[in-house]
Amino acid sequence: MTHRPTGLVAILRGVTPAESVDVASAVLEAGFDAVEVPLNSPDPWESVRRVRDAAGPGARVGAGTVLTPDDVRRAADAGASLVVSPNTRPDVVAETVRLGLESYPGAATPTEAFAALDAGATAVKLFPATAVGVSGMRAWASVLPAGTALVPVGGVDATNLGEWARAGAAGAGLGTSLYRPGDTAETVGARAVELVRVWAEHAR
Repeated sequence: MTHRPTGLVAILRGVTPAESVDVASAVLEAGFDAVEVPLNSPDPWESVRRVRDAAGPGARVGAGTVLTPDDVRRAADAGASLVVSPNTRPDVVAETVRLGLESYPGAATPTEAFAALDAGATAVKLFPATAVGVSGMRAWASVLPAGTALVPVGGVDATNLGEWARAGAAGAGLGTSLYRPGDTAETVGARAVELVRVWAEHAR
């Protein structure tokens, strides 16, 4: 399915291998750009493998809550192309870059954002986005290198996604507002369609 890139990442925390393919397919078909399976989900490596195999080599399939370089290597072995962390740890970013994967480290301050970029991050995950705020993101953007991709995560939902889009976010990570353990693929897909609609309506 071809669509205009949205930068939206589906965070499927708690997804099981058995349901991972159906849920991931639903959000990708709705227009999300990437799927992330956090490592504190049941058997996350198997979910990443299954989604990667089903989605094909061109899909952006990621591992989330990646905390160590060893986690990065395991993510690569499972077929992940995207590595997402809640924090900025330069050796994790460096290992991600070394393996040719996209690096989305979490940052809560401009200092952390600069450290993430210095280590080679693809984008900076604003986490928690509710703490940084839209005005905070604008302030970061005024001092970070031009073109830095800022992706808010944490507390982003259909009620505020448009505001983040208008403020210049490069995308957003959607977690509990999109998927909660036990949700059906149909339910998640419907939420994903609405979130993509909101994003498309407000993105620059």
